[in-house]
Amino acid sequence: MKKRMKTIAIIPARGGSKGIPRKNVIPIAGKPMLAWNIEEAMASKFVDEVYVSTDDAEIAEVARTYGAYVIDRPMELANDTASSESALIQGLEALSIEGDNPDVLVFMQCTSPLTATTDIDKAINKLIDEKADSCLTVTDFHYFLWKENDDGSVEGINHDKKFRPRRQDREPQYQENGAIYVMKVPGFIEANHRFFGKTVMSVMPQERCFEIDEPADLQIAEVMLSKALGARLGALGENAATPEAQPSNGQCLMPNARPPAAVLFDFDGVFTNNKVYVDESGKETVRCDRSDGWGMAQLKKSGIKIAVLSTEVNPVVTARCKKLGLECRQGLGEKKFEAFKNWCAENEVDPNETIFVGNDANDAECLKAAGCGVVPADAYAEAMEVADKVLSRNGGEGAVRELCEAILAISG
Repeated sequence: MKKRMKTIAIIPARGGSKGIPRKNVIPIAGKPMLAWNIEEAMASKFVDEVYVSTDDAEIAEVARTYGAYVIDRPMELANDTASSESALIQGLEALSIEGDNPDVLVFMQCTSPLTATTDIDKAINKLIDEKADSCLTVTDFHYFLWKENDDGSVEGINHDKKFRPRRQDREPQYQENGAIYVMKVPGFIEANHRFFGKTVMSVMPQERCFEIDEPADLQIAEVMLSKALGARLGALGENAATPEAQPSNGQCLMPNARPPAAVLFDFDGVFTNNKVYVDESGKETVRCDRSDGWGMAQLKKSGIKIAVLSTEVNPVVTARCKKLGLECRQGLGEKKFEAFKNWCAENEVDPNETIFVGNDANDAECLKAAGCGVVPADAYAEAMEVADKVLSRNGGEGAVRELCEAILAISG
């Protein structure tokens, strides 16, 4: 069986910025600018780990808050003359010392906050499908370029000024947008440059190709992100039980847009990607999303009751729930619905005032009985068919965090 390539994302984010002070952590549409890229990278189906390379304590704190690991960057690699490549190489070397040697590196720039998970996955796919060594993201370019000569006259760079073909008749051209670069690690380390070997490009839509360089760009990005979120956030207000459903602003999660009294979660396929990894000794491990911890912590502060109801008995579930500070009832087998009713009775919570989150057939009764049944985007059909809301994120890839943010939006 072909070995899966380990893929990591590194987001360089130094503390110094002359054009816009503290640029990397400045709030845009409710989040630090850095957070937008972290969350999208963590939701990628290819990216195993997300790192932020920084010399700055505040940036490091923001990175950890949103689920990324931090690579400490030396000051000599954080000045205006240091190249991005130098920071990436230093980061890879630091990981190698710890025994972590990824196969593929995704280099992302947090000054492109409109970058989406689909853009990341598309670029990685392009590298793999084309058997390439490096890949960059671009956008369509349809403009005529000019240059001025020494005598003051001008001439076309990418066209003959005497011939002005229609846009559809011109040969396609593409502009590097600076958002994402994907590289095979061994070749990158050897070349010490992001473009090496066979280089391919992945086209991003123009509406997501925006880079923040000047203060005015922040206002534009705020409008663009708010508009993009507005298009995405209301979709859970309709019962669109389909994997294409989008995140919710929480207004339609419960009747009359009120917060729930409690949220009950299944574990496998909700907190995890529904896969289990088994080593040669038979020890099982699962993949969870670190950003779920932040969302869960904020939800607990709101006073909403939270618990996990799991069919199987697994020490992984116990350990994860203990770390998140969650009540956990395991080994429910075929009695999950009974456990749901019992929990509500014991906690004096009306089932109609609860949200239940599940992903499989054995969650169907709970999903139907709850005031709002929610499933991740990759839930099984039996759960999808009875769900009230479908998240845009997969289980183990930000679904829990997305729901927490939606609930907090109506909790004040």
